[in-house]
This record gives sequence, structure tokens and C-alpha cells, in this order.
Amino acid sequence: MKLWLTLLVSVAAFAQPFDLLLRGARVIDPQNGIDGQRDVAIRGGRIAQVSESIPPEQAQRVIDVTGLILTPAAIDLHTHLFHTTHIPGVWAGDNSVPPDAFSFRSCATTFVDAGSSGWQTFEYFRQTVIDRAQTRVLAMINIARLGMMSDLAEQGDFDPDAVARLARKHRDVVVGVKTAHYQKPDWGAVDAALEAGRKSELPVMVDFGYFLPERPYWQLVTEKLRPGDITTHVYRGPVPWVDANGRLFEYLWKARQRGVRFDVGHGGGSFVFRNAVPAIQQKFYPDSISTDLHTGSMNAGMMDLPTTMSKFLAMGMPLVEVIRAVTATPAAMIGRKDLGHLSPGAPADIALWSLENGHFGFADAFGGRLMGRQRLRCEMTLMGGRVVWDWNARAATDYPTLPPDYGNRPGSDFFVPPPGTR
Repeated sequence: MKLWLTLLVSVAAFAQPFDLLLRGARVIDPQNGIDGQRDVAIRGGRIAQVSESIPPEQAQRVIDVTGLILTPAAIDLHTHLFHTTHIPGVWAGDNSVPPDAFSFRSCATTFVDAGSSGWQTFEYFRQTVIDRAQTRVLAMINIARLGMMSDLAEQGDFDPDAVARLARKHRDVVVGVKTAHYQKPDWGAVDAALEAGRKSELPVMVDFGYFLPERPYWQLVTEKLRPGDITTHVYRGPVPWVDANGRLFEYLWKARQRGVRFDVGHGGGSFVFRNAVPAIQQKFYPDSISTDLHTGSMNAGMMDLPTTMSKFLAMGMPLVEVIRAVTATPAAMIGRKDLGHLSPGAPADIALWSLENGHFGFADAFGGRLMGRQRLRCEMTLMGGRVVWDWNARAATDYPTLPPDYGNRPGSDFFVPPPGTR
């Protein structure tokens, strides 16, 4: 009898090769060229199959996601998460945010901290934030010794060799080098970051911060940065985008042809529609749509990643390209080929979105408003095949169909015997 039961269980398991099946969504997977109705099956925390139709009896659990848009989970390439310094008024301090408080509800499973920590503080950041988060936290090390604790990085703070050594030691989480908010009129911070990037074989992200005539932006992107390096805050007010006739300056196209990457980094003061709208209208799309998430930006016009993405829809950027800019492209920019797509064998990091129609107002960082007719909302997020955010409880079960004592069953840590029993 025991052998018969074992065989029966084995046959049932073989008949249900998938742990979870998501049925009926519009799947957008830019890396694999998919845009259409598909079913997605998960096994062992990884993508098992993406097909037009997968029989539900092949899965132990089925969730109907008809009417939603299913994509790889988002990657936010520019965030500030070093909240454990407890220093007020800086990006490595009280302005930074705990990653798990903002990631999953934004349909993101991967946050990249953009240089909040420097070569002297990175290991403390790893111990107190990166290794404690459920979110996949990756990081760029700031070329400045203490990271983003001051707007003025002195020359003596720069140590490309120290950054490169740390990057090699923490290769599993370090994905780039960062320089930001340098106030001097020379190229000291950029040159030091580029040296660290060469020695560590990692891309460099430059937040130009203070635009000074001695170091013009056009020179940064057409001469200084290497192919694969990243300019962030690209729609910041001081960035020269359009000429007197409203046409994009030619240097921008030249920079893109050189392989320089353009990152949004919306933030609390680095995004204006007067720059972004003509760029999108002339099909100069950003490589990566990111938030520059911190306490100032999340409570201002930026709000969150879905809102930032929705702004680009309102400006006329196609939905598939918006999804690409938070999935496949940022994954490639940081060398994480395992992320940003739904190929079989990839981690089952999945985002499910609703695309709402109506009249929506979107703000930039300086009080400008743009009206749009569509807005993305994060409905569900899965990380490693596990549901970590579920706006409308699609993964839950109608409670009257559950056992009468669910939530208080023998063997549970919370079990309390009913009155009159022992």
C-alpha cells in the first residue's frame, strides 16, 4: 500500500511540473521580442516556460492575471539606500530609504544604490543594508571617500585603487563607480572615477551636479565618458537639449553613437518637461528610466517608479520602450545578464501592471505639469517565484472556502485552543 501511495504521489507530481502558472496576461519581454498574450510557468523559483497556452492542470497553483501586463520585474538604476548612517540632510543618511519599503510595491526587485557610500564606507553599507534586504540591492561605489555625505568632494578624497580593490572584493554586488555633486571647476572627480572604472572594469555613472563653463556637459559625453559609461539626470534643467529652433543638439546624438548611456535619475530637482518632452518627441529615448529615490523625491513630483514611467508614456514614449528602459537595458548596463528578461532558467522576478485610462496630471521637479491619458500601477510583484506584492489579493483565496480554523490550526505558532478544550 505504501509503495502504491508513493507511486501515486510521484505520478501526480510529474503531471504538475510547474509550481505556479500565471495565465492570461499581455506579456512584454523586450529582450526576447515578446509582446502578446502568454502564459508564464514557474518552477523552483525560475522561469520554466512562456507559451501562448499552458494547461492549468500542469501547475500546482494557478493565478488568473487576465487584463494585466506581465513583464520582467523592474530594475531601478538610481536610488539612495544608505539610511543607516543617521546623518541628516545628506543622501547617505536620513535622506536615504530602506529598500524593502519601496521596491516591491513599485514592481521592482532590484535597486541600484548610486554612490551613497564611498570607498571608506561601502562595507558598512553592505553589512547594514545590502545583506539585510529582501530586495536585490546592487551598488555603485562613490569615488569620494565618504560617499554622498557632502556636496564638496576634495581631491584628497579620491582613491581609484581603493575603489577598484573594493569592487573586486564585492564583485557580487558592486556594478559601477559613481561621482556626484563635485563643485570645483576642474575634471578631478570625473577623471578619478574613470580611472577607477578602468581598473575595476566597471561602468562609471556621472552626476554632473554643478554645470560650470570650465567643464561643459557636451565635453563630458562626447570626450570624457567611455562606451558603456552613464550620464544621469539627463533631463536636468542646465543640460543643453534644444537649439533656437527646438531641435536637439547634435552632440547628444554623437554621444549616443559613441555608446554613452543616458539615465533619467528624476530625483527632487533633476527633471524638467521642457527638456524631456522635445527629446521624447524626437525619439531620443533614455536608456534607463530611474527615480533617484530618496525622501525628498518620493514626497515630491517624482513619487515612485510607476509614476516616473507613466510620465514617459504621457510624453509619447511607446509602452514597450518604457518597459525596456526598466528591464533589459539597465540589466545590460550593469552587466547582469541574468536579470531583465523572462527566458527559461532566469530568476522568476516578475512584474504585473495595470494600465489605467483616464485623465492624469504629472509634475516635474520644478512645478511643471503634463497631462496624460494613461497611468501604470503595480498590481503584483514576484521575486524568485514568490509573491511579494499583491495589490488586489489575486494570489489569496476567498476566505469562506478555507478551513474554519485557518490561521489558528494545531502546530501553528499562533494556535490558541477553543474555549472549553485542552
